[in-house]
Amino acid sequence: MPDLIRRPGEAADDTVFPVTSRELGVETEDGIQLPATLFEGEGRGPAVLVSCAAAVERRFYRAFAAHLVAIGARAALTYDYRGVAAAAKEPQAKTFRMKDWGVRDLPAALATLETAAGPGPIVGIGHSFGGVALGLCGVADRFERYALVAALNGYYGRTAEPLAVYARMNFVGVPATRLFGHIPASIGLGTALAGPIFRDWARWCRKPAFFFDDPDVAEAGRFADVATPLLSIGLSDDPWGTKPAIAALLRHFTQAPIEEVWLSPQQAGSKIGHMGFFRRDMRQTLWPAATRFLLRTRPVERP
Repeated sequence: MPDLIRRPGEAADDTVFPVTSRELGVETEDGIQLPATLFEGEGRGPAVLVSCAAAVERRFYRAFAAHLVAIGARAALTYDYRGVAAAAKEPQAKTFRMKDWGVRDLPAALATLETAAGPGPIVGIGHSFGGVALGLCGVADRFERYALVAALNGYYGRTAEPLAVYARMNFVGVPATRLFGHIPASIGLGTALAGPIFRDWARWCRKPAFFFDDPDVAEAGRFADVATPLLSIGLSDDPWGTKPAIAALLRHFTQAPIEEVWLSPQQAGSKIGHMGFFRRDMRQTLWPAATRFLLRTRPVERP
């Protein structure tokens, strides 16, 4: 598929609206600088905040964010959480906690998008932890609606491969953070993560309640305050986001109207897994499940 972003002198002949992008900085309330990319176009639809999965960088969502703008969103923002990739090795990363991705980073990214996109509705989509982050953020009421893609309670016992997940996180990942101070990308659990963040993640995944009974995550009580309409997209071959794992998360959104959709490899034409929804080749098969909800329209046809 051709890139949806128009470069100087290039015609965006596969899009309805041309798309441009620029790099921004997001400053959190505790003074952390997060890298972000703003995609802009000529549409008048909602602006969209795209929140990453754990151990995934914002660049993974580039094609999806550009596609949203190409079919009518007025802007889309992708951003990296603190302690991810190169930031995992920074001295201040030893103070980072995983809950900060939802409690501090998402609200800061939302404020940046609101300023950059100007007046108008804001919607959001979160992949895996990016859906969990909505419940922690305390600003869910600023979204008109929010899509959750493979968002789940991460307890290893609800995954399709419990022994393998437990071993990789606790016998490989946690020791690596003690040795290096962070978990390197070469370990195979995603991009590099700050050590304290990964240890939070591993500890929560050992507990059936995930972080909902962790006294250090009092913000988990905010899930019950979320009244934003939600779309939960599950992937039937996802070894992490099984039906029990997703249900165990969704039950904490006690006030939110929730629509659930399950997508299969048969619909996609190939394996999906935990990460496959956002691949470029899913634009025609899987992406409409999210884009129609977010933009409240069918994708615009080429003139």
